[in-house]
Amino acid sequence: MNKFTKYILGILVICFVSFFQAKAQTVYSVPLKEDIGPNAWRTMKNAIKQAKLNKSEYLLIDLNTFGGALNFADSIRSSLLNENQFKTIVYVNNNAASAGALISLAADYIYMHSGSSLGAASVVNQNGEILPEKYQSYMRGLMRATAEAKGRDPKIAEAFVDPAISVPELKEDGKLLTLTASEAVKVGIAKKEIKSEVDIFSDLNIEKPQIQEHQTTWVDHLIGWLINPLVSGLLIMGIIGGIYFELQSPGIGFALLVALVCGALFFAPLYLQGLADNWEIAIFVLGVILLVLEIFVIPGFGVAGIAGIILVLCGLAFSMVANDYFDFKLTQPGLLMNSFIIVIGAMILTIVLMVIFGKNILQSPTFKRLVLEDEQKATEGYTSSVAKPNLINKVGITKTVLRPGGKIEIDNVWYDAVALDSYIDVGEEIYVEKHENYNLFVRKLSEKKA
Repeated sequence: MNKFTKYILGILVICFVSFFQAKAQTVYSVPLKEDIGPNAWRTMKNAIKQAKLNKSEYLLIDLNTFGGALNFADSIRSSLLNENQFKTIVYVNNNAASAGALISLAADYIYMHSGSSLGAASVVNQNGEILPEKYQSYMRGLMRATAEAKGRDPKIAEAFVDPAISVPELKEDGKLLTLTASEAVKVGIAKKEIKSEVDIFSDLNIEKPQIQEHQTTWVDHLIGWLINPLVSGLLIMGIIGGIYFELQSPGIGFALLVALVCGALFFAPLYLQGLADNWEIAIFVLGVILLVLEIFVIPGFGVAGIAGIILVLCGLAFSMVANDYFDFKLTQPGLLMNSFIIVIGAMILTIVLMVIFGKNILQSPTFKRLVLEDEQKATEGYTSSVAKPNLINKVGITKTVLRPGGKIEIDNVWYDAVALDSYIDVGEEIYVEKHENYNLFVRKLSEKKA
């Protein structure tokens, strides 16, 4: 063989090896080791978005969860089923129960660590009690459809939810199905039982994996902290307390600023997590407007005030729970009641604290430093709201509703007045019983003693 022939053969060998040599493939890895809820859903959304930006060939989910909220699990499931830019891998690294089983079935490949388990997906409440058939029926449908979409046995998936499904070789009748790693491989649910992620890459012929780990930011941690029920309750107290102090001391601004900041910190994280929607924020704002109108403008029995309280309650409570315009079928049972308990409890505690400490706070030196107090001198044109000091026993008429404060007219002059009877309707005849601190205190003339 001459030199030229050897040279040609060498080039062909190099080309052949280069052609079949596995190229480096990008694997985007994200851990999911918590209850499936708003934080998990946010993590998965960000991971999927980042995997696309990086043009990854695979998305690897390192999964270990006992379950969680069905609505967020369904959102993750749908995202995985609809993904066509990369292959999805779930690595069951200990447990994939309930919502975790649903997410696993939506992946292209399932690998299970030796000793791990998958299944037991009945819908339960927060106390672990099995919920009625309508919840189980919906979950069975989700599991069955997800398994079918990925070419897995729908009967096995349904047996995770329904103890009545008979799979004698895997479970007793009347028991929910939970698969070990070897059982899941045997029935075709999982691809392989493994010891580590390295085995996944070997099985999929990924010889040069470039693994990119998903990183959570400080914003993610802050949002997770703000949607904690305890923090949400404190923010609700800040909203209600700020509104209360603003109404007690109109124009000071600081109390309103506190209410606005607490409102933003309450609603913004919930909105970003997909819990709060525009209409829920809108009914909260409408409720506040109705309460303000009831206090300052609208006379009557208080229909606007009652409606305002209801709207504020519903706006806050509904924002804490995922729903589709009052459709709560995918929401974890008990969460809606818990959100109402948090909101009502925070409101009651705020009212109690306002009654006990409200007056002292308003008069405290610290609070007064936050209030703009310009001196209103007579030389600059300011006068007292009560021009004549001797109005005791004078008779007049109410020009607005006194609830208990409002306006009255005596001798064609309007004055600020406070009803000692708590409530006096507009147009009622009144008399002045006493005069303190530029305020007239009045009663109905019909109640004046002879």
